[in-house]
Amino acid sequence: MARVLATDEAKEALTKFKGLVQGDLETLVSQLDAQGQKLSNPNVWDGPKAIDFRNLWPDTHRALRTAKEKLDTLRQNMDQITSEIMRAGGGAG
Repeated sequence: MARVLATDEAKEALTKFKGLVQGDLETLVSQLDAQGQKLSNPNVWDGPKAIDFRNLWPDTHRALRTAKEKLDTLRQNMDQITSEIMRAGGGAG
């Protein structure tokens, strides 16, 4: 039989994790992407460093979009994760 364990520390970490995923982190990723889009426009910012930034931006933009998609998936699964942790720890789900 597989080990099932959820300590009070796990419950506290879950609460903080949910708050970050559902609020601050998703907002931060969206804000980074929006500002990066602006900075990648040569009509907004140009010059040698701007060109360097524009060359790096497509990969960064893709990474931010992927992060947002993964956060969305994680957020969709949070209720199930919460229930499993509470059940393992003897709490109400």
